Amino acid sequence: MKIQMTTLARSIFWALICGTTALFAQEMPEMPEMPKPTQEHAWLEKFAGEWTTEMECTMEPGKEPMKGSATEKARMLGGFWLISDGEGEMMGSKFSNILTLGYDPEKKVYVGTWVDSMTSLLWKYEGTVNAQGTSLTLTSEGPCPMKGGKICKFRETMELKDPNHKVFTSQILEDDGTWKTMMTARSTKKG
Repeated sequence: MKIQMTTLARSIFWALICGTTALFAQEMPEMPEMPKPTQEHAWLEKFAGEWTTEMECTMEPGKEPMKGSATEKARMLGGFWLISDGEGEMMGSKFSNILTLGYDPEKKVYVGTWVDSMTSLLWKYEGTVNAQGTSLTLTSEGPCPMKGGKICKFRETMELKDPNHKVFTSQILEDDGTWKTMMTARSTKKG
């Protein structure tokens, strides 16, 4: 009798488990389809690769621009994000930076961030690509070291001249409403 009860108890136990599993399986919603990269994300792939850069930075009007050089390794992350690691030297000081760029389909704008080894600030970008599809213009706000840390508006443009050459320009909005170019970086793709 003891053996029959154990067999009966096991049968009931497994029937309950199977029935409960089937019940949960019927009630569980289907997994939603994961988003896929858009053509705007794919546009960023043009900037992936290894680059060498020569740059000029104008700190004060009428003074000779400071010159520097850098290297950059940029890759796509999941087809959604361009991740760029850069290292360089300007005025005898070494620096490194990380740039992220992606596209927000809900806002219909490119978004990104910039951090570097010279400051604790996380720069946040929003921007658009021009009608020709050759340049991305990003805007941001942050403290300007040339203006005593005053919060200013910045505009940065990444222009693809051809598949192997790009130009990065950084500008600041002056009090008179004009944009002043502070830095220009010309890059050539390796290989």
